[in-house]
Amino acid sequence: MSHIARLFIEQPLQAGHAISLPEAQSKYLLRVMRLADGAQVRVFNGKDGEWRCSLSVDRKTAILRPERQTRDQVSSPPLTLLFSPVKKSRTDFIVEKATELGVSALHPVITDYTQSQRVRTDRMRLLAIEAAEQTERMDLPAIHDAAALPQVLANWDRAAPLLYCDEGGESAPLSEHANRLADLPAGILIGPEGGFSPKEREMLRALEFVIPITLGPRILRAETAVVSALTLWQSVVGDWQQAPYLPEA
Repeated sequence: MSHIARLFIEQPLQAGHAISLPEAQSKYLLRVMRLADGAQVRVFNGKDGEWRCSLSVDRKTAILRPERQTRDQVSSPPLTLLFSPVKKSRTDFIVEKATELGVSALHPVITDYTQSQRVRTDRMRLLAIEAAEQTERMDLPAIHDAAALPQVLANWDRAAPLLYCDEGGESAPLSEHANRLADLPAGILIGPEGGFSPKEREMLRALEFVIPITLGPRILRAETAVVSALTLWQSVVGDWQQAPYLPEA
């Protein structure tokens, strides 16, 4: 099976409606991928499904002309990942893997022990786009600005269970809450290196929409906890039952 480049674009997708790509994407197709006139490219925008397009070149600009829709639009499960930012490369890893694992939203949360207060949402978006392009995902996760934990909890939809990964308490595994989680929007909250402070743990456990869960007997790094929690959620209530998409040649 030959590889066909796949891109996320911002523009609407409609049969025959030509799309001029910005400089960065034009450079990627023409210089990195070395595509020429007539090449096929798959594109999606998170709204109009996936389309197969033909490529033409106008000087240094790549122009795509959608020919036919190859996949209907589908949305990822309604799951928000709330995580405390860590060092740059590890935060990048969290964003990439969370996108691959199907979260619908990413929300950096500043806690008492958060080490990295600066969060670049523009970089998070670029990483999410790359991960979505590579993994056949049909949409992008929404990316929220960083906010303090009390503010996030105050604004949380109380009808949506919030799974609090508690490394220091006696909590049940996620699988024991499957009935409460089925068919509902939900969130997963991962703390920073060093975990949550005693004050934060007390605050979280006092909220009825918060469900403390355990990720096992070992103390995990923040990025490992993210992958573990998302994998558990997917296996219990996520969309893993769907067949994988096999792109056309």
